[in-house]
Parts: sequence; C-alpha cells; structure tokens
Amino acid sequence: MINSPRLTIAGLGGDTGKTAVSVGLCAAWRKKGYRVIPFKKGPDYIDMGWLSRGAGNPCYNIDLFLMSREQVLTSFGLNAGDADVAIIEGNRGLYDGMDLDGSVSTAEIAKLLQSPVILMADCTKVTRTVAAMVVGCQAFDPDVPLKGVILNRLAGQRHESVIRKSIERYCDLPVVGTIPKLADVTFPGRHLGLVPPEEHPLAEEAIERSAEMAARYLDIEELWQIAHSAPPLDFVPEKYPSIVEDRVDIGVIHDSAFQFYYPENMDALKRAGARLIEFSALTDDFPPSIHALYIGGGFPETHAQALSANVSLRKAIKNAAEDGLPIYAECGGLMYLSKKLIWEDKTYPMVGILPFTIGVSKKPQGHGYTTIEVDAHNPFFSRGQILRGHEFHYSYVVNTAEKPGAFFVFRMKRGHGIFEGMDGFCYRNVLATYTHLHALGTREWVHGIMNSAADYKKNLSTD
Repeated sequence: MINSPRLTIAGLGGDTGKTAVSVGLCAAWRKKGYRVIPFKKGPDYIDMGWLSRGAGNPCYNIDLFLMSREQVLTSFGLNAGDADVAIIEGNRGLYDGMDLDGSVSTAEIAKLLQSPVILMADCTKVTRTVAAMVVGCQAFDPDVPLKGVILNRLAGQRHESVIRKSIERYCDLPVVGTIPKLADVTFPGRHLGLVPPEEHPLAEEAIERSAEMAARYLDIEELWQIAHSAPPLDFVPEKYPSIVEDRVDIGVIHDSAFQFYYPENMDALKRAGARLIEFSALTDDFPPSIHALYIGGGFPETHAQALSANVSLRKAIKNAAEDGLPIYAECGGLMYLSKKLIWEDKTYPMVGILPFTIGVSKKPQGHGYTTIEVDAHNPFFSRGQILRGHEFHYSYVVNTAEKPGAFFVFRMKRGHGIFEGMDGFCYRNVLATYTHLHALGTREWVHGIMNSAADYKKNLSTD
C-alpha cells in the first residue's frame, strides 16, 4: 500500500511555468519543515536538478516510455513512501505524447498514480478562452483528476478577475494560484532547456525567489489539502536483490561537467552490490582499485578547457581502458572519451579512446525517445535485446577514423544515434553511446555493469 500525499503540476502546453511553480512549491514546503520528494515526468535531467535543489531531496524520473506501469508505481512507492508530500512536474501539455492515445502523457501518469492535477495556464493575451481550454481538458478524459488551476503571467487585477470568475463558473474548479508577469522568477536557458543549477552562480537565490513566489501567489494551504486528498495506492513495490556475491567498486565522474545521472541508476547499482566512488574529471586524479567506470551526460563542451588540462586523468582513463577496465559512457561521457572536442572554434584534446572528433551544433542532432537493438557482442548487453532510452544532444561526430577492434553494437530502430543509424561504440570493455538508459526500465543495464565489474575484479585477483 502506497499512501503518499501528492500533486501533479501539469500545463496547457510547454513553457507555462510548471518548473518555476513546482520548484517554488518544493522550496516553500521544505522551509516549513516538510519532507518533499519531487518527481519529473519525462526524460529530463536539468528540471530534475532544479527540483532536487528546491526540495533538498533527489528528484526521480517517471516515464511510461522508459518504464512499465508497474515500474512507475515501484519507483513512486520506493521513493515517496516516507514523504510528507510528493510533487510531480509534468511534461509539455497535459495530454501531449508520442501517439494518438497519449500513452506516455502526463495525464496517464496522473491517472496511474491517482494524483490530483493542478493545471497551469499561461494567460498572456487571453481571458475567457482559458476557461474553454480547461473545460476541454476536463471533457477530453474525465478520468484525469483535475482539481485546480493556476493562472500565470497575469497582466493585472482586472485580467485576473475575469479569468478567475470564468474558471469558477464554467469549470467548477478552484483557482489555487494567480501569478503576475514576473521578471525575477525565471531560470536561465541554454540549449536543452534550462541551465543546470550546478552551473548557475546564483542557484540558491533563484530557489529562494521561487519559494517567495509560491508563498505569495499560490494558495499553499488549499494545495496542501488537495495533495492530501489523494487516495492510497494498492500496490507493493518490487524488491531488487544484490546481483554480485562480493562488493565491487564503481567509479562515477560527477561534477559540473558531468551531472546528468538518474538517482535511480545510482541507487540500482548500490542495491545490486556496488560501492560508488565519485570524483571530478576537472580536478581529481584517477581513483585506485575501481572495477568499472560510469560517465554520465552533461556539458563537457562548456568545460572543455579544464577537462583537457587534466592531462594525468585523461591518460589514466585511457590506460585503464587498454587494460580492460569496463567503462560505460553516455552522451557527454562519449564526448569526453573521444579524440578531440571542438568548441567555439577551438580544439581540445580529450581522452582519446574513441577515434572521433566531436563538434557541437547550434541545433539538436538527436532529440527524443530512442529504441535500440543490440546488434553485436559487447561487455554489457546480450545480442538481440531491445532497449528503450532517450537522447538529447547537440554534439555530433565531425570525423572518425578506423580503430582495430572497435565497432558499433546498437542499431537504431528509433532515434539518431552516433552515425548512420548506429549507436553504442565499443572498444575492448568500453561502451559509449548517445542513448541514456533508465535503470528501473532497463534492468539489463544494471546487470551488465555489475557483471562486467565482477569479472574484472575476479581477473585482477587471479593475475
């Protein structure tokens, strides 16, 4: 039984203010002493970073493309079980998805979790039509538990009054927030959306302003009551036993250049029997005696000079790869393992395991969900497996050279990948890919890393 108070913050579309309100609610309730656990619908790292900062707790991903319905419930149950309240930030519009049925939409998540939905409406240059759009959302799927509306970007009191009365008259829903046009409650943008909080020099000030906005313009008490009206979920989360007999040590590069990690991936490795050793590619040395290395995504291009300057670490990683250390790299990690990285007309040497030179475009090169088929033998996955993930990258391969013993292992059934419909470049025990995988939805990922690490440790002890 899952009995966690919860709210889903949804929108009539993208850029309606969902993140600012969700982060503000997290921060405002945290300041009151409540334990807030945030969730993000959809494959997103940067919004999750801001939600985590606001709540003071990790933010977890829930997504019906990457995960089954049971896995979404398991994630929610495992992570929100002891929360005073859970905040679920939606993605784009309430019913938006990748098919006509809206099978992976925010609405389907809300129905699955029986979570009360608060609908964000951008009121720029519109009045009664907001009520018409809300009525449309109510009628489109009556099973979606719409419980309130937040009006954003209001021009003044008269503007607010007309829309509020229209909502209350035609929709029979409470208006639980009225936010004027605010210039100081924004999170700075860059490609892929927001700037990560790790790179924002005034991150804590931005969180504080969002909390003040929530306290001033939202009906915090009514939202609390709505969250606590959510019914219990009759579901028992799955348990995940250890995979290996003896503990393995897995290095994780985690710094402002490489910050895109699902907390579930880290938790899954630890539950499976790993000790995670985090270090920085910007300033640290290579950790001794690790049995595998995991490099996630991020923005290595904005840190290219510092990454290149840490020559001793680049050489140590390359030597470890040649010695057979299992290395799994995603997106930004792939860029770091490449031969060279071109950024703002300058070329920076990288680790040099992969025979690629990487450039960075102003336009997305791969953006959205991916489906991949494992097409060749490799250290982490079995041939023939079908895996679901996502890619968000502006980087691309400028040129590539032949490397003996190196090959692609993923065939893209959906998505862009690295090159000509292929992804997952493999050399020895290194696998680098633009596709991000979620540990709860792709258990093969956890088994692959853990078993490779265990084999490497065993071989070390017998040498």
